[in-house]
Amino acid sequence: MAPTLYDEKPEPGNLIEIFRCNFQHWTSYVGDGFVVHLAPPSEVPGASSNSLMSVLSDKAKVKKEKIWDVVGHDQWCINNQLDQDYQVRPICEILKDAQAYVDQELPFCVFKGNCEHFVTELRYGKAESRQVQQAVETVGMAAMVGFGVLAVAGIAAAIFGGGSKKKDKGGEYK
Repeated sequence: MAPTLYDEKPEPGNLIEIFRCNFQHWTSYVGDGFVVHLAPPSEVPGASSNSLMSVLSDKAKVKKEKIWDVVGHDQWCINNQLDQDYQVRPICEILKDAQAYVDQELPFCVFKGNCEHFVTELRYGKAESRQVQQAVETVGMAAMVGFGVLAVAGIAAAIFGGGSKKKDKGGEYK
């Protein structure tokens, strides 16, 4: 069950991480029960950031919506994990910039301009997505393992099955 209003109380400027099926959606809490977030254009409040369109679209719209419309029944948490790495911008600037972006359409790219990049830019002045970094590291590790398996197979083939065979005068391999 998703946390309720009384389980965690976000403060203005906090980053909210929402755990969707295969990814995390990120919002910035702006107070009075509202969040600002980057989502594909849609007329359906809250549903847009949970759809396949969130990955396929090259444009996104900055929306201000009730936190519970965006969270729905998903798990969520306050996640300001980059506070240890970057200085937090003044809250009044975060809120002013968040409000200025509302209803604007921005370029969207899952690798360099997604919802997490958007909210970290608001909070820290630096767009970063740990979710993308982790995915790239995972894919990179899988590729390295794959290449390692191929290399071992190639070496094994060379050692155990690889000698060249020659025909004798009768046409037989020896």
